Amino acid sequence: MDVNVRVAGEAGQGVQTTGELLVNAFAGMGLHVFSTQVYMSRVRGGLNSFDVRAADRELFSARRSADLVVALNGEARDALKADVAPGGVLLFDGKADPPVVGINFTETARQVSQSGLMANTVAAGAVFSVLGYDVETLCDYLAVEFKKKGPEVVEKNVNCARRGAELAREVAAPSVKAPVGGRPVGKVYSGSEAFALGAATAGLKFVAAYPMTPSTPTFTYLAALADEYGIVVEQAEDEISAVNMICGATYAGVPALATTSGGGFALMVEGLSLAGMLELPIVIMLAQRPAPATGLPTRTGQEDLKFAINAGHGDFARAVYAPGTIEEAYALMRRSFETAHKYQTPAIIMSDQFLADVRKNVMPLDAASRPIDRCILENPPADYMRYAVTESGVSPRAIPGGPAFVIVDSDEHMEDGHITEDLEARVRLQDKRLRKLAGMAAEAMPPAVYGPPDAAHLLVCWGSTYMPCREAVDILAARGDSVAMVHFPQVFPLNVKAAYAALSGPGAARRRVTCIEGNATAQFAMLLRQYGVVGDCEHLLKYNGLAFTGEEIVGRILR
Repeated sequence: MDVNVRVAGEAGQGVQTTGELLVNAFAGMGLHVFSTQVYMSRVRGGLNSFDVRAADRELFSARRSADLVVALNGEARDALKADVAPGGVLLFDGKADPPVVGINFTETARQVSQSGLMANTVAAGAVFSVLGYDVETLCDYLAVEFKKKGPEVVEKNVNCARRGAELAREVAAPSVKAPVGGRPVGKVYSGSEAFALGAATAGLKFVAAYPMTPSTPTFTYLAALADEYGIVVEQAEDEISAVNMICGATYAGVPALATTSGGGFALMVEGLSLAGMLELPIVIMLAQRPAPATGLPTRTGQEDLKFAINAGHGDFARAVYAPGTIEEAYALMRRSFETAHKYQTPAIIMSDQFLADVRKNVMPLDAASRPIDRCILENPPADYMRYAVTESGVSPRAIPGGPAFVIVDSDEHMEDGHITEDLEARVRLQDKRLRKLAGMAAEAMPPAVYGPPDAAHLLVCWGSTYMPCREAVDILAARGDSVAMVHFPQVFPLNVKAAYAALSGPGAARRRVTCIEGNATAQFAMLLRQYGVVGDCEHLLKYNGLAFTGEEIVGRILR
């Protein structure tokens, strides 16, 4: 059983504050939570919403309809009437005619606390009442949440919550069936927090970025972790500076990260190529959004896959990861650093607004500092050559300031790092660099299969579509359909053998294969065909700036 609460209003009205309050309060009650946001590119105004879905089982997707809508202004009330599920309730901040339920959250907050700022707490109290939950559970959470702000702030919030619940009982008896909580389930994280914590525990020491939605929350959370983990945080003047800064940091031996989105990544391409030539282990977090150009800056999409794989001039190795869950965001950020340093080449980890902003309770992520192996040569010989040709393509890496004379150059160079136009040396060194791909491919992550491996219908996905696809598989399986999901957390280089095995099991010739992607051109399906992993397949695509939901995938498959 689950319930979906949608809080909506304009930017600046406390939509996010109210949503966050409900997420944490529900999680504290022992419910599984899954929250998503939809917001416009405006500091004030527009129509924003925050969904909080709660259940007695683990959740992996948002829902299109809402059992309870909290409208903080008239635009939200009018726009979201159609989103209310049968038997649901729409609460409005003001006077209203049935079936809309009017409760003046803002005026009530002013009466109770002498400030309209606590309207969100009044609204939360009303939500608890409509769902049939004990408002004192919410009050207990508020007492802990606002303890640092002093007893007066705690008292005002508690009184606002109780008053909100009283008003809701007066105008709307509990009418929305809601799940019953149990023991607290794990800890609530956003995708952005998981990315940041993965980087911090991996030994990140320098992060540079020019803020750009939806990568900014990871950057700002790293700033919050800076003192604890010893991270230098630099807001660069632009993305060109940011990527060049991390190139300099990794040359000096420091694990470094840049966070950006598509437009910023475009400016980083020359620096990315520089890292390819200098064989520097930079890591770039590419948080996608619908494009081209500025596109829809605050919406979600999976449109930068080909860009991430092919960006840069000339040929050089890189690894590209695309986590699908909170846990993978943490784990694959660490893996990005490990791969970059082992193979001395860039690693790109992809996110999007959906994964960045989703909040979900999972088992606590390990916050202990566990620095990755930087693979640095501790005692280089007297005849050290930075780019010595090796069978693996990976040369011994020393860093400047030690006993070795480390020479690097952005031009083609000899094994010792000195610039050259010797064409035979060019081929020798380029072949050396590209040999890294063989080792990287051999260690590439296999796709994860969820459901029976011999299923008649395979849903193929990559990145954040994991979560709604998983919910879709569960819904279809409950109907009795033979369906499974194949998810790719690493999109380049591909583990071709494992991919082929996952997609070509028993009865493969009779299988229905559907690639599900958040773009208009089925970019990942094209990549799979390029590698000969799949032939003809169906495409289920979405590119309106909103994330898939599990029920949406099911509906489109069954059409």
